[in-house]
Amino acid sequence: MKRFIVDRIEGNKAVLSCENGDQACFDRKSLPKNIKEGDILDFEGGSCYLNAEETLARSQKLKALMRSLMDAEDDK
Repeated sequence: MKRFIVDRIEGNKAVLSCENGDQACFDRKSLPKNIKEGDILDFEGGSCYLNAEETLARSQKLKALMRSLMDAEDDK
């Protein structure tokens, strides 16, 4: 299984970043509908799936990191 993060959407194309840092460009038609930047997609057996659980976990982790950085800045 390969895992990608939706890096950005440019018109009818989506630029995906792989776990190892490589990037790939796909037609949005070939990906799950309503994807957005930051979503995690799993590719397996010729199919692509939105991994909603991992997307949510990543989003929560990033929000917590941002909060801790803002709190650290406030403490200065």
